[in-house]
Amino acid sequence: MTLRIAMAQLDMLVGDISKNTQSVIDAACKARDEERADVVVFPELTLTGYPPEDLLLRPSLEPRIESALTKILAEVRDIYVLIGYPRHIDGELFNCAGVIYQGKILAEYAKQKLPNFLVFDDKRYFREGQDVGIVNIKGVNVGLSICEDIWHPEPIAQAKAAGAELILNLNASPYHIEKMGEREALLYRRATEASLPIVYVNYMGAQDELVYEGGSFVVNAKGQKVMQAPWFEAGLYCVDMIIDDSRPNKVEPVSGKIAPSLGEEASVYQAMVLGLRDYIEKNHFKGIVLGLSGGIDSALSLAVAVDAIGADRVQAVMMPYTYTSSISLHDAEEEANLLGVKYSVLPIESMVSAFTDVLAPEFEGYAKDTTEENLQARTRGVALMAISNKKGLMVLTTGNKSEMAVGYATLYGDMVGGYSVLKDVFKTLVFRLCRYRNTLGYVIPERVITRPPSAELAPDQKDEDSLPSYDILDDILRMYIEEDQSAEAILATNKFDRETVYRVLRLVDVNEYKRRQSPTGVRITARGFGRDRRYPITNGWHIGE
Repeated sequence: MTLRIAMAQLDMLVGDISKNTQSVIDAACKARDEERADVVVFPELTLTGYPPEDLLLRPSLEPRIESALTKILAEVRDIYVLIGYPRHIDGELFNCAGVIYQGKILAEYAKQKLPNFLVFDDKRYFREGQDVGIVNIKGVNVGLSICEDIWHPEPIAQAKAAGAELILNLNASPYHIEKMGEREALLYRRATEASLPIVYVNYMGAQDELVYEGGSFVVNAKGQKVMQAPWFEAGLYCVDMIIDDSRPNKVEPVSGKIAPSLGEEASVYQAMVLGLRDYIEKNHFKGIVLGLSGGIDSALSLAVAVDAIGADRVQAVMMPYTYTSSISLHDAEEEANLLGVKYSVLPIESMVSAFTDVLAPEFEGYAKDTTEENLQARTRGVALMAISNKKGLMVLTTGNKSEMAVGYATLYGDMVGGYSVLKDVFKTLVFRLCRYRNTLGYVIPERVITRPPSAELAPDQKDEDSLPSYDILDDILRMYIEEDQSAEAILATNKFDRETVYRVLRLVDVNEYKRRQSPTGVRITARGFGRDRRYPITNGWHIGE
C-alpha cells in the first residue's frame, strides 16, 4: 500500500485568518484532486500566519480560530488535513496541530517544547503540551510534533513508545545562513534515534524581519534525505510512503526529487529578495524609492528591489552635492539604466545652503564638523520622504550591518526609510553578494565593487578614515555580536590590537539608540539587530566584563 503525503509549503499573511483559511481549503482540495494525496500537511500556526506575536492575546482570537476550523471541517472531504493553529483549551492557549478528516478533528496535539530565545517568545503566549499525539491514518500510526519538539529527543521518543510508525513535523523555522545544514543534521539524529521516517514541513514567506525559506524535506528511518522541496518557492510537494507490515520499518518513503543546495551568497540573496517582496506586497506599497549614491550598498539594494518587485515599480534618485564625484554620478546612472528603473537626479546644494543659512546664527563661533556632513544626509532624507509621501512609494534604506553596528550612519538622514535589506549583512558580505548578483546578469558596474567605499560627505573621504578596514571590523563585530565574546576573548585570538578592539566594541555599545530607531530589515544571521539582540540603551556595563 502507498500513502501519499503533500507538504504544503505556503506563504500566509499574519493575522488574516479568513484568507489563510481559504488558502488552506484551496490547497487541500488541490492536493486531493490534482496531486492525488491522502494527507496534506501544513506548517505551524498556519491559520494565524507566523509569528502572530501579541495578536495571540486579542480577545477575538478564539472565536476566529473556531470559525476557521468549522469552515475547514465543513468544506474539505476525502483527504486528511494536518494543520497548525493556536487553540484555547480550558482557558489556556496552546500551539496545536490538528488532524481533520471527513468533518471531524480526529486528533489534536499541543506543542511540548516552547522556545524562548533569540527570535522566539513562545512562553509569552502558550502553555506546554503534555500528551503524545498519535493518530491512525490509513493503518499507519502517525506521531505528531511541532517545530521545537524535533530539536529535543523526548517528544519523538515518546511518540515511538506510543506506537508511532511515522513522524509528521510542522514547522515555522526562520532562515539564517547556517540553518539549512543544521536542520539536516538534526533530522538525521532524530530519525536514527527512533528508527522512524520524518516528514519535515516548513513555512515559506517573510514576516517583517523574519524569512522562512521552505525547504521542506523527508528522511527515512536511517536519517537519509530522500526528498527535498525547493527553497524560497511556495507550493505542494509530494512524497509517497510504501506501507509494508512485513518489514521491520513498516513505513518507507520513496525517493523523490531533491532540490539542489544553495550556496551562501545565493541563499542570502534569495532571502533578501523574498523578505523585501513580502514586506512590500503584504503592506500594499505601490513601489520603492531609494537614494542611489554610486556606492556599493545602494547598488546592491537597488538590484534586490528590482528582483523583488520589478523595475517598473522602483525609482532611484541620485542627490549629488559638492563632494559627489563624477565617477559616482556615472556609475549610478549606469546601474539605473542596466536595471531599467526610473532614474532622477536632484542636486541638493541649494537645499543644504538653505538649512545652513537658517542655522547660521546658531552655528556662529563653532568650527565645521560632522554637523555639516549630517546636514547633507538629512537633506537627502527629506527629499526621499517627500517623494515617498507624494507617490506612495516606500523608502528603502541602504545601510549595512557593519555601519549600523558602529553607528556609521546619520539619524534622520541615510537611516530614513521603511525597510532595509542590508540591515543584517556585513560589508564584506555586501561585496560578495554584488559579485554573486552579477553572475545572474551584469547589473552592478565593476567600478562600484572595486573602488574604496566612501560616504562622500567631505573632500576625498573614505570609510577607512573613520573605521578599521572592513575585513578587520567585520571579524571583530562577528565575535562580539554573533558569538557574544568579550573584549579579552577577542584579544586572545591575537588577531587585533587592544585599541582597535575596545574602540569598535565601544562604538557598538553607544550606538544602540540609533539601531532602535532604524527600520526593520531582513534577518540573515543567527544574531541580527532586532528580535535577536535586545540590549538596553542606558546601561553601565563595561566592555571588558
